[in-house]
Amino acid sequence: MCGIVGYIGDKQAQDVLISGLSRLEYRGYDSAGIATIEDDALRVEKKKGRLVNLENILEKTPLSGKVGIGHTRWATHGVPSDLNAHPHASVNREIAVVHNGIIENYMPLKEELKSQGHIFVSDTDTEVIAHLLNALYTGDIVETVQIAMGKMKGSYALGILCANEPDKIVAVRKDSPLIVGLGNGENFIASDIPAILNYTREVYLLDNGEIAVLTKDNIQVLNIAGEIIDKEIFVVDWDPGAAEKEGYDHFMMKEMVEQPKAMMEALMGRCCESSISFTGLKLNEEMMKQINRIQIVACGTAYHAGMVGKYYFEKFARISVEAEVASEYRYKNPIVDKNTLLIVISQSGETADTLAAIRLAKDRGAWVLAVTNVVGSSIAREADDVIYTNAGPEIAVASTKAYVTQVGCMMLLASYLGKLNGKLGKADAARICHSLMMTPGLIDKALETQEVIKAFADKNHKIYDLFYMGRGLDLYTCMEGSLKLKEISYIHSEAYAAGELKHGPIALIEEGTIVVAMCTQENVFEKMLSNIKEVKARGAHVLAIVQEGHEDIASEVDEVWVIPNMDDDITPIPAVVYLQLLAYYLAVARGCDVDKPKNLAKSVTVE
Repeated sequence: MCGIVGYIGDKQAQDVLISGLSRLEYRGYDSAGIATIEDDALRVEKKKGRLVNLENILEKTPLSGKVGIGHTRWATHGVPSDLNAHPHASVNREIAVVHNGIIENYMPLKEELKSQGHIFVSDTDTEVIAHLLNALYTGDIVETVQIAMGKMKGSYALGILCANEPDKIVAVRKDSPLIVGLGNGENFIASDIPAILNYTREVYLLDNGEIAVLTKDNIQVLNIAGEIIDKEIFVVDWDPGAAEKEGYDHFMMKEMVEQPKAMMEALMGRCCESSISFTGLKLNEEMMKQINRIQIVACGTAYHAGMVGKYYFEKFARISVEAEVASEYRYKNPIVDKNTLLIVISQSGETADTLAAIRLAKDRGAWVLAVTNVVGSSIAREADDVIYTNAGPEIAVASTKAYVTQVGCMMLLASYLGKLNGKLGKADAARICHSLMMTPGLIDKALETQEVIKAFADKNHKIYDLFYMGRGLDLYTCMEGSLKLKEISYIHSEAYAAGELKHGPIALIEEGTIVVAMCTQENVFEKMLSNIKEVKARGAHVLAIVQEGHEDIASEVDEVWVIPNMDDDITPIPAVVYLQLLAYYLAVARGCDVDKPKNLAKSVTVE
């Protein structure tokens, strides 16, 4: 995996492919390559490292041709290298493939192909696909792909070129996302919308098992049996400028600055006149009477939003809730049935582990509600209900505006369900609605503190460890802040429930260790003071984050950041912005690649 682009038309394919790949760099990758067909011959160029390395080669020896496929790879099978980079070609250079996903049975396929005389040059599972197609080739590449699909196990999004049939691209989707772009005298494939947004806004969203056959003037979508499928055109309503930096040094900073607007979009039409509603949600009062269990499933940052959601659902709707990381969910034989509401959270809507959880839960009769940012994504289409966070395109690998809108939607949904089951009164619903509408302004206030946060980061960027501690809702904010720090600055960081310090983690505290103490929850403020004293007694350098009115904590700590006074329930939304900024400025001070941290991808589409 990670990024796929394909083009067929009258333009030089190389230029379109490089342009598209550059717009997918945010996904994270370690090598890049393209293949084109020129004079009925397949040409491939690929290079380890950033896309610029490939561009430097192509400046000297450009690839001609008006049909081609390109890829940015994030290593799964085999180390980052020129040989392991995509596209992969059959030995006779008749067929080239780019691939996102994992072929689970690639080893037995590889051994079978070796016995037939095929010679492999890479360590990847993808090269097996190219050889398999070559071995099965019937003279019709579409027919060949259909046969190959019956032999491959696992997940794949494929872009395929055949030198014997230079007038087409074949694209296939199984469990990994892939779209087809419709142009005028040209057509496209891509793993994500930004890659082709400069060329078209009309796309087909391929479903599992579908095959797209592209010529420059036509697109056919087939099922595995070869039957034509009538696909609905999806029109992308993004502003192309939303995927540009617009003068900011990094996408992450741009997206942090966009958070007030994103929150307003998430609340729009759902929180008005002191009441909360979800137009179009099929989950209703009658169905809620049958629900006796809520499970929240997500990965990474979305999981932290789910933990906040668990708190809200139990407080506002008085329903017992389990929150699970998606990669563990289906391996524990979860208790799930027709009386279960499964809530899944995913920024991209393509997270492989979360999709697997949906399919398991639906097989057992659960009602699935998705909270996602991407309209038309796989998760949005497979869920029974969907709530869009409306955050707009998020390009930086480290999620920021997606997280605050996910938390906002969790609070809205918990309040809505509390209203449906009668556990939340009108006065509390009005309070929640009023408080949420304040969050865009509170985020603005947080963004105004950048100089203070930058000064702290500049002074402390050489640290090796940083610990966060908090109680209640603050703990989940600490977990997200710690993840951000690890992701982009590579500083070792942990988040602990403050009351658990003496059960082991306090052994890690030594002279000068930085501890960020989140103290925004009034009902546990005195408890947090005691925990601060515990780490101070061991030599910690403590930064406390408190609401207005608690400035006197300065006598107990080394530094204080004071945030505006607010309803304790909404603190996870503005408070996390301070920790996002801290991670950002520490990463910048350390010279890290903020938008493309090492080893990470924006959308994790393999398990």
